[in-house]
Amino acid sequence: MFLLRSFIYLLCLAGIASLIQLEGFTLQQNALYSEETLTEHMQDILTMLSFILFFYASRINSKLKIACVLLATLAAIMFVREFDTYLDMYVFDGAWQAIVYSILACIIVYLITKRGTIYNSIQAYAQTPSYGICLAGLVTLLAFSRMMGKGAFWHAVMGDNYVRIVKNIVEEGIETLGYTLILISAIELVLFCRKQLNN
Repeated sequence: MFLLRSFIYLLCLAGIASLIQLEGFTLQQNALYSEETLTEHMQDILTMLSFILFFYASRINSKLKIACVLLATLAAIMFVREFDTYLDMYVFDGAWQAIVYSILACIIVYLITKRGTIYNSIQAYAQTPSYGICLAGLVTLLAFSRMMGKGAFWHAVMGDNYVRIVKNIVEEGIETLGYTLILISAIELVLFCRKQLNN
């Protein structure tokens, strides 16, 4: 079974990379890798799926519930952040910040009521196969993509031939990889929780 899962994850990552390339091959010099693109829509889908799976895991495993709720909250915040353009355009300017602050307020209240068991839940999560994958995804998303997306770096490398789209492709591609790893960690967590449920 683990070989099949590994193969599926390999296909998933290859498929994501192919979709990012497809945008470039299709639109060529007109590819912007901005808010209205296939890459951004993939990020929306990946974060939404991660939220659903982490939330589902929180419902089926009481020992990991707090850790799963925290991960679901993080995925929800990432989804809102990726969806910010539409929220600002169709709801009101700054809507995404209002939603994120509301989510944070709710999770803080929730954590206050569960403060005695937070550490144990997170420690239990750290023992699961999902933990390392999720950590790798978060580091890729929050640190590596930001470092590789620094305009100063690309200006230094390209000089007068600086092309912003190249920076965007690299940054958005790495972000999408991070989101994909987080989704894989959510799948692994659900599989782990279901296995624990059946034992």
